[in-house]
Amino acid sequence: MTPSHAAEGGSAVLVEGVSKVFSTGRRQQVVALTDIDLVVSPGEFVSLIGPSGCGKSTLLRLIADLDQPTTGAVSVFGKTARQARIDQDYGIAFQQAGLLPWRSISENIELPLELHGVGRRARRERSAELLDLVGLTDFADRYPEQLSGGMQQRVAIARSLAESPELLLMDEPFGALDEMTRERMQNELVRICRETAAAVVFVTHSIPEAVFLSDRVVVMSPRPGRIRDVLDVSLGSAGERDDGLREAAGFFATVSAVREALHGTPASAEETAGAARGVDNR
Repeated sequence: MTPSHAAEGGSAVLVEGVSKVFSTGRRQQVVALTDIDLVVSPGEFVSLIGPSGCGKSTLLRLIADLDQPTTGAVSVFGKTARQARIDQDYGIAFQQAGLLPWRSISENIELPLELHGVGRRARRERSAELLDLVGLTDFADRYPEQLSGGMQQRVAIARSLAESPELLLMDEPFGALDEMTRERMQNELVRICRETAAAVVFVTHSIPEAVFLSDRVVVMSPRPGRIRDVLDVSLGSAGERDDGLREAAGFFATVSAVREALHGTPASAEETAGAARGVDNR
């Protein structure tokens, strides 16, 4: 789907001709992104993958209006990125949960609502709904230090959903977790996306994670970041996947295809199997 077609039919995210140049002092410049065109449809899960420094997180920040493009335009649900931020059309989660240690779990989830003047009763009701969604109802009155890393990330995701956004922007939210916890969190995210129908733009370094979660995987080149390829993940609905998928032949084949697009070389059978298990055999 081209950007113009997506605009006519409605898109969650529309990135058109975007480049980003950073000034580093002494009249030096770093080109982070160049000529990026990307469409994310409502309810679609899209992962961005590429080598370190390729501009994945920069692109996410441009969509979130945490930075502005040097050239080109970004829109979210037909609005400017700035207006979408003001209207709280998206939720955002980072690698670190970023919970406030002096606030209880329920109070952390309520924070975006509190900042926007929502009444105490409505905040509590929404927090209770989200705690149930992420399976942490019994921990409402605990504090972040009393929760595991995976549980803290679930709280961060719940907080990002507080204002019922139709779009989630996620920057390696599971990157600091051990492999078993990471897979459990991937399963949780699949379930949450199914229940909320939110579109997701997800930054990751993990090929198997991108394949397991996504409807499409956007492969980016080394800096200056360009979109090298976009691969459809034909493994059934992204919202209906489970652990069994990780052992499916189609999963291994798609991991291999993404790896080839990323590195430009076909993967051996051993490399493909290792990558699908999260092991780097290079």
